[in-house]
Amino acid sequence: MNRPRLPLMRTATRLAAVAAATAGVLLAATAPAVAAAPTGRYVALGDSYTSAPLVPTQVDLNCLRSNRNYPSLVAASAGSSSFADVSCSGATTEDILYGGDGALGIALPPQVNAVTAGTALVTVQIGGNDIGFSGIIGDCAEASVSSPLGSPCKDRFTAGGTDQLRARIAATAPKVTAVLRAVRQAAPNARVVVLGYPAILPDSGYGCWPVVPIAYQDVPYLRGVQKALNTMLADTAAAGGASYADVYTPSIGRDACKSSGTRWVEGLVPQNSAAPFHPNARGEQGMATALLAHLS
Repeated sequence: MNRPRLPLMRTATRLAAVAAATAGVLLAATAPAVAAAPTGRYVALGDSYTSAPLVPTQVDLNCLRSNRNYPSLVAASAGSSSFADVSCSGATTEDILYGGDGALGIALPPQVNAVTAGTALVTVQIGGNDIGFSGIIGDCAEASVSSPLGSPCKDRFTAGGTDQLRARIAATAPKVTAVLRAVRQAAPNARVVVLGYPAILPDSGYGCWPVVPIAYQDVPYLRGVQKALNTMLADTAAAGGASYADVYTPSIGRDACKSSGTRWVEGLVPQNSAAPFHPNARGEQGMATALLAHLS
């Protein structure tokens, strides 16, 4: 597949030239506490929420991958005997199964190829790009400018009586199932964990327009969409013989509307080093801690 690869949410490039994305200050992250995670080979599969674009230090520019993302933190804490992080910004379930191109246009093999018979732990964080999160956030942010107190995004995606985003989530479930099946075939004895996504918007209320440019009445709608995506991932994991690590609950109160010293996910113009609407170093640390707790 020869198609451009971008981070999960490309809102900033559609609304403004967000040069500030790389100008934030990375806050120090402490190593997560040691947990009883498998100590054999660990393979991390996923998209930009896993790879952590623009979080220092970037060690793979084709995939915009940081060596301080949650898989790296978990591997160091668990003492994994070997570690392969093949997560990549822009990845979909198709890229895990069949490969694609990275941000620099360099071809990538299927992520699942990194999973070997002797692998002890596999983590999977995927699905956001399959439902088109980048386009959703961009469309909703643009629509909010003309109707900041309304629900232009919800009105668009539910026109005609069908919720298009819920339909996309339902259509993604069998794709995630196919990923888990491929992982299990490659590593029959591995512990497989599916991660959800952390909170982007506040868990209650109507957001913080224009800091996070989502119209007030659209915030509850999009919050529900994200929760529906996480629920689908949890259900699909259970049906596919994997477990589900909840990273949403520990991120409540740490959404993009919170202060730069509190938030796990950055807003349109990041104040910490991260891509817009993506986890910063604190968010990656938080997901690592949640995953280690899940593994213990």
